[in-house]
Amino acid sequence: MIRQSILLLSLSCGLFAASPVSPGTVPMELEGVGIEEKLGTQIDLDLNFVGSDGHAVPLRSFFGSKGRPRVLIFAYYTCPMLCSMVLNGASQSFRELPWTIGKEFDVLTISIDPRDDWQLASKKKATYLTNYERSATGWDFFADYSGNAKLLAEQVGFHYKWDSTKEQYAHAAAMLVLTPEGKVSRYLYGVKFKPRDLRLSLTEASESRTGASFERFLLYCFHYDPNARSYVFFATNLMRAGGVLVVLVLGTVLWRLFRAENQRMRTAQ
Repeated sequence: MIRQSILLLSLSCGLFAASPVSPGTVPMELEGVGIEEKLGTQIDLDLNFVGSDGHAVPLRSFFGSKGRPRVLIFAYYTCPMLCSMVLNGASQSFRELPWTIGKEFDVLTISIDPRDDWQLASKKKATYLTNYERSATGWDFFADYSGNAKLLAEQVGFHYKWDSTKEQYAHAAAMLVLTPEGKVSRYLYGVKFKPRDLRLSLTEASESRTGASFERFLLYCFHYDPNARSYVFFATNLMRAGGVLVVLVLGTVLWRLFRAENQRMRTAQ
């Protein structure tokens, strides 16, 4: 299912020349490309990447200390179409969230192309921070370092490959949500991301530590459906919550009536 969705998306974006494809078959260019979900996987925090300032830093610098979940986006900065669509969709979703990058969550964008240098990362960062339209210090863009992008991508099941005939990378359209400790919590697919799905996945990843009681209530009413690859309304829990609320309201009313009656009887005596 996931591989088919990626195939359709790639073909519709014009990443590969149109050619007759039999149903159920995968074009040679897309063999080995896709997402293998590895929920709960701990990424290697000792992997280094080159930041937009030109300095190599380990992932460990961005995890654990601040206690915030993180969105991980694989892209490459000379990508002719799909990467920009994913980054634009992510940026739009970030803008629509009530949370702010650098406060409630952080974002890491890592290039899968070893040819991308830190200057390109810096330009991309400037572009998307401007597009974000808010002051944000937690969206970082990185260039590869010693092939670590491929190692990290394989760890989290993001499979891609270089197509020498098209001189492009074949890759999936998705972003990942990681826990503050660096474990894979959720995969979000496509080039447009529902703010609700992103908000709930971030809440899940942080174990509700970044949200108030309302975030817990949202998670109570919405469950992640792996078939729909989205958070769907869970009516049973809402009905349970409604039943509890009715009991609480009724109990409060009866308690107030009982107390008022006791006061009236004491006054009458």
